[in-house]
Amino acid sequence: MNKALVYYFFFSILTGTCIYFAALIEIELPRWVRFYVNDFLIIPIVLTIVLYLVRKIGNKEATISLLNIVYLSLVYALIFEYWLPTFHPRYTADSIDVVLYFVSGFIFYFLQKKY
Repeated sequence: MNKALVYYFFFSILTGTCIYFAALIEIELPRWVRFYVNDFLIIPIVLTIVLYLVRKIGNKEATISLLNIVYLSLVYALIFEYWLPTFHPRYTADSIDVVLYFVSGFIFYFLQKKY
């Protein structure tokens, strides 16, 4: 796996964890950090784990296709921005989150291919 993707993955994990714990201990963060950064980070985190597993199990040169990335982003958008907000108060539908899922998916697509 290329270094840029590995660095991006660990940076995303660290950033997301810090935001989560800041919310847990009630540290006031800017609204855009609380509401949008983790949504931006989740797709590359999930896809990096999937790519790692695919390469570990089988094809060492595998990449995740753009179609699969778009599909995963769409599934996340439908579940977290359409379905869950209809019956769980913790989730709110937000079109900006949908855009962030897709933008971060495209960033992952280019990072996985860069050598």
